[in-house]
Amino acid sequence: MGRLDGKIAVITGGSEGMGRSTARLFVEEGATVVITGRNQETLDAAVREIGGAVEAFRSDILNLADLDALRGYVEGKHGRVDVLFANAGGARLGPFEQVTEEDFDYTFDTNAKGTFFTVQKLLPLIPNGGSVILNTSIAGYKGLPNFSVYSATKAAIRSFARTLTTDLKGRGIRINALAPGHTATDIMRKTGIPVESIDGINAQIQAQVPAGRIGTGDDIGKAAVFLASDDASYVTGIELTVDGGWAQV
Repeated sequence: MGRLDGKIAVITGGSEGMGRSTARLFVEEGATVVITGRNQETLDAAVREIGGAVEAFRSDILNLADLDALRGYVEGKHGRVDVLFANAGGARLGPFEQVTEEDFDYTFDTNAKGTFFTVQKLLPLIPNGGSVILNTSIAGYKGLPNFSVYSATKAAIRSFARTLTTDLKGRGIRINALAPGHTATDIMRKTGIPVESIDGINAQIQAQVPAGRIGTGDDIGKAAVFLASDDASYVTGIELTVDGGWAQV
């Protein structure tokens, strides 16, 4: 038996990176998983790779109409959402002096606003005792250069985990945050950082991580499985940091 047998899970941003890894692990643990993303081809590739009880629905958390459509799809197909991993996010990184209003709005709209309304729109489908996991980051409390706006959005999402825990305590819905450390995904490349610079950044950070390596999507996915499962039935309102100790020492 799997730890998520019979559960219906939605993972936003589930077509790539840690979202895709988490979707695969959820399926292996017995869940039926709906993944979302902006690119249909990437979603289709993820479904082929993961196999089993996984479905794709193209949806952008920046677009509230898309979130309404996602709710309609899940309600019509499955009727409920036992586990929601609000994983989707994005960033436009850069030196503080060079951040534009467009950069600021894109990052806040994607991470803070998008995460907030993902939970709000899907809440009617979450039964009492459900689990919601919000993707934060150690950037929310670690002062990293060029991360000013991104870090602020992740701190806001950490705050959502606290306030939603109290807002929804009457329904027994557990709200937890999952804070990845430096993880081997494409996020830095997507922000426009040159490949050679990424290699240098990875090497520099790896030297600072007590675990001696960069995190993987599976590292994050395994933590998400715990938070989603009954193993975490007495865990709510926390931020679980998965960073190899980098931000802890």
